[in-house]
Amino acid sequence: MAATWQPDPETAFIHPSAIVERGATVGHGTHIWHRTHVRSGSHIGCECTLGFAVYVDREVVVGDHCKIQNHVSLYRGVTLDDAVFVGPSVAFTNDLYPRAASIEWEVHQTRVHYGASIGANATIVCGVDIGPWAMIAAGAIVTSDVPAHGLIVGTPGRLRGWVCRCGTPLTRSAADARLGCRHCNAVARPRAAS
Repeated sequence: MAATWQPDPETAFIHPSAIVERGATVGHGTHIWHRTHVRSGSHIGCECTLGFAVYVDREVVVGDHCKIQNHVSLYRGVTLDDAVFVGPSVAFTNDLYPRAASIEWEVHQTRVHYGASIGANATIVCGVDIGPWAMIAAGAIVTSDVPAHGLIVGTPGRLRGWVCRCGTPLTRSAADARLGCRHCNAVARPRAAS
């Protein structure tokens, strides 16, 4: 069994059933819940929540204020920027041509940018870049880069619209090309929508 490291309870909470290996860093205010495993060499930022049975592999980077729901595995090559939401049972991959007996495999980097959200049971194929404030629908399979504020739906995932920072789908104004939010009244002009 891996050696565990328990940070000062004043700075982070780690459930007694969780494993945090020596050499992992955990930011202040972070909560790591039941049966989660954080590998050596990974970095978890401040004020994060890692739910039940989350796996964080070596060299994974999780920014500040992230929320990772139950049964998510973050494999080597994954970087989550600040304020990212990852829903239950999201699957990240890190090898495009996996074989159990292969001695040659290449880790492909996947980055999820600031404020993006990934819905439950989505699959993120490695090597993609998910833009700031993007939203991936539950069950979607992401196989290519996602633009900022992009809404990805389906299998394979396709761009179906745009979302506001608040998460509400944006709608086009009849008067001009601007997109607006009916919830918070924000106005946006996503780059790919122009």
